[in-house]
Amino acid sequence: MSYIISTAYAAVLLSAVFVIVRWGSVHCRGQTPVGIYTFVALLFTAGLDMGLVMLPLTEFPAYAADDAYGFTNPLAIEFGMWGPLVWMMYFLSAFYFVVLEPRLRIFEIALVKWVYNLTVIATCAFTCYLFLTALPSYIEGISMPARWAIVVAVIAASVYSSSNVSFMKWLAVTSTWMFVTLAVVALLAAAYYYSDIGISGLASNMGLLSDYFANLHRFVSPITEYHEFYLFWWFSWSIMIGQFVSMFAGGLRTWRLAVAMILLPSIPLAVWFAVLYIYFQQQIVFPTWLNWFMVTVGIIFVVNSLDSLIRLYGLNLGWTKSRLGARAYYPLHFLLQLGLVMAYQFTPFRIEWVGVIVIGIYAAIYVLILRHHVHVRAAVTEARCAAA
Repeated sequence: MSYIISTAYAAVLLSAVFVIVRWGSVHCRGQTPVGIYTFVALLFTAGLDMGLVMLPLTEFPAYAADDAYGFTNPLAIEFGMWGPLVWMMYFLSAFYFVVLEPRLRIFEIALVKWVYNLTVIATCAFTCYLFLTALPSYIEGISMPARWAIVVAVIAASVYSSSNVSFMKWLAVTSTWMFVTLAVVALLAAAYYYSDIGISGLASNMGLLSDYFANLHRFVSPITEYHEFYLFWWFSWSIMIGQFVSMFAGGLRTWRLAVAMILLPSIPLAVWFAVLYIYFQQQIVFPTWLNWFMVTVGIIFVVNSLDSLIRLYGLNLGWTKSRLGARAYYPLHFLLQLGLVMAYQFTPFRIEWVGVIVIGIYAAIYVLILRHHVHVRAAVTEARCAAA
């Protein structure tokens, strides 16, 4: 499995670099173009979930204690798990769906279409399942019935949001601002109320992140089994997030799209992890009021992730509200997601299996692109002419 994920990850990253260098001037415009801030907000909230808000607090100690990560500091490791290389996969798939798919139509092939959308559905449910299993870490003493009640409410809210693209955009922008506010409040609380480290602590931690770039090559292949799990997890997300955000690309040149999708999301990630690292370094216990703020933001992030994926596979398969009607649309997606969450909970089903299938889809795309390279050149030419 390590060989498979290492080879696939390296191939995708090299492909992303090739696209930026070779086709950097091509204009990328989706079906529903939006402004750059809304675009990044949709990407940021769709591509992340509650794990971003809470997981680092439990992972920093694990990374510090594991000799396999001894080549750098826990903050650089955490950033590597979520950072720029991951967003490069999203960029590559977004470029494909904006520029190449309209000409190649690989995802309209019946087998590819159904296998792909089954992975979208399964990954969507896995996100909710992770939320279910992690809730005790976020809300101390929460009972199992309360956990399921929250999960049911999150699925219901996500299905509703998926049916209303205007509400989805508003929620993405709002939750992004809430995340920024959370980072500022958490920093100020750590710097001036719960410790005497000051803002200099944030600056010092930001400096620690440079070690990630010094060890960039180490993150291309699995460092440990846990890192391997992360890579399969991101692979399972990569095509679907790219397809989702490609719909909102606002006519950016390819290199600008790369900046918007790789650099811009990495900045708030770096700042947030650096803030949380202060709490780890100073052994600060999160106060109740701040913990609930984090939980609230995290829950909204889960809704943002789920609604984008539900809308995506709904559009792909024709399971939309306009086609099915509200009476069929809401129960269908709600019961489908709830049923799959229960499957993850009560069966041996694993996200790594989904990741392997997605890697197989990548392999099929590469083969078909090589077979139809003439259409690839024509697609790029069309994109250039459309922007002229």
